[in-house]
Amino acid sequence: MMKNIIDIFIKFFSLGCVSFGGPAAHIGYFQQAFVEKHKWLSAAEYGRIVALSQFLPGPGSSQVGFAVGYHRAGLVGAIAAFVAFTSPSVILMLTLAFVGFQYADAITFQGVIYGLKLLAVVVVLDAILSMAKSFCQSWVNRGITLISAIALVSFSSSLIQVLVIALAALVGFVSTKRMQGSNQLTKDADNHVSQESQELKVGEGGLLANIRWLPLIIFAVLILGSLFFAKGQNLMHWFHEFFFAGSLVFGGGHVVLPLLQQTVADNLSSEAFLTGYAAAQAVPGPMFTMATFLGTQLDVSAPVLTALLATLAIFLPGFLLLLAFQHAWYELSSQPSVSGAMSGINASVVGLLIAAFITPIASSALQEWWDFAAVALGFLLVIYVKVHIGIVVLCFAALGVLLFQLG
Repeated sequence: MMKNIIDIFIKFFSLGCVSFGGPAAHIGYFQQAFVEKHKWLSAAEYGRIVALSQFLPGPGSSQVGFAVGYHRAGLVGAIAAFVAFTSPSVILMLTLAFVGFQYADAITFQGVIYGLKLLAVVVVLDAILSMAKSFCQSWVNRGITLISAIALVSFSSSLIQVLVIALAALVGFVSTKRMQGSNQLTKDADNHVSQESQELKVGEGGLLANIRWLPLIIFAVLILGSLFFAKGQNLMHWFHEFFFAGSLVFGGGHVVLPLLQQTVADNLSSEAFLTGYAAAQAVPGPMFTMATFLGTQLDVSAPVLTALLATLAIFLPGFLLLLAFQHAWYELSSQPSVSGAMSGINASVVGLLIAAFITPIASSALQEWWDFAAVALGFLLVIYVKVHIGIVVLCFAALGVLLFQLG
């Protein structure tokens, strides 16, 4: 058991150090690492986790990582996955908050970031190909992926993202119903329960029996606390404020920005808020760790404690809801019609990943001809030569320093 926990921590920490690109890209990183490479879970199981994360509020990609850790080693594994994946970003945000941005302009620092962004292009492109292979086997799902990508590139608002996912679920549901009628279920729609899921015995006792009530009760109590009992400018107040913000975010990433701005508007200047946003953009890992930076600015008497508490609070709602509903979701998703809707959602997530690849990942990383050459070389090393990712990370960091000076 302890060996599994250490393995989870090491693998998620490694990903947390290089996971640029936002939540859609992180989902691709996890797919490439834990489905394709390490085979911790099947593509169907991963698809169910991704689909559930799109329905629940909270940081979508972090919820996926949390669920992968839970699948691997229970609650302790889930906590290890979260702490490991989030730690690099938290450490960097604390460093930037206290040391300032004077070193952020250094050539070496900028060069390393430059190189890791090029590596993100390689990893996300690989993830797109592998996820498309798993989730886009039918012409319906290929169409969903294409239309989703076009819509999300053209209109980048969070509302459009929610609408695209909802419509994809509806199309998947309707197409599955029709194919059921003609007994011609496609492989994408036939997202049957695997042997691993059968071991969970999610069907016993019905849907309500598979809801985990304790985390749901904790969530409800903390929400009520956020609404009625969080007064004053103390640690409890900030915990509830950030918890409430995390409870209202669907899709994660940039969607959390307006909520955070409302949360700290009376206590933090616009300049400080934008500085935190810039820091969150510059570091790998989840955008929600912007709460870490903001926490250091809200209470000068205990900046680190406030920062860590704010970080925990903003992630906690999504994790509590995931724990509450994941087993019920496994049962629900075993129904053919629901699995069809889930298949449509997963196809739209591939479209979301393609849109994220186009902008901001590729558009911000690929500026000169040597950037394209570096990505092509990295793709060959990672996909065909199978060079260890740690070596590739070091090579891209060093290459980034060199190319940044050339640029």
